[in-house]
Amino acid sequence: MTDDDGLRIGQAAALLGVSVDTLRRWGDEGRLALVRSGGGQRLVPVAEVQRLLAERTTPQTPTVASSARNQFDALVTRVVRGAAAATVEMQAGPHRLVALTTAESVDELGLAPGVRVIASVKSTSVVVGLPAS
Repeated sequence: MTDDDGLRIGQAAALLGVSVDTLRRWGDEGRLALVRSGGGQRLVPVAEVQRLLAERTTPQTPTVASSARNQFDALVTRVVRGAAAATVEMQAGPHRLVALTTAESVDELGLAPGVRVIASVKSTSVVVGLPAS
């Protein structure tokens, strides 16, 4: 294996969001195949990084509780999808809500007009205005 066939252990750790020590431990436990370069440096085959990334992105259990206290049962009324971002419009009782999200999230959640959703609103600021007199 040449250096071009694998990633240095630090590069692989950064891609996987774990520490170098974790990858070394996984290698010792047999969970990860590590190889040595001609100079003795530990390398992680790209296929191993892809495998671990795929394991980490398996579908997650749906959230049944949240710290967001402002949650609304809503119905998607419109989705405007671009190449990377999307706007999702929802109706929650008398309230119209608009969320800006990724196009990938729209696809993964199957968002389309008529889909029932829970809109969670958690904000770090609230703007207060005065009505016209």
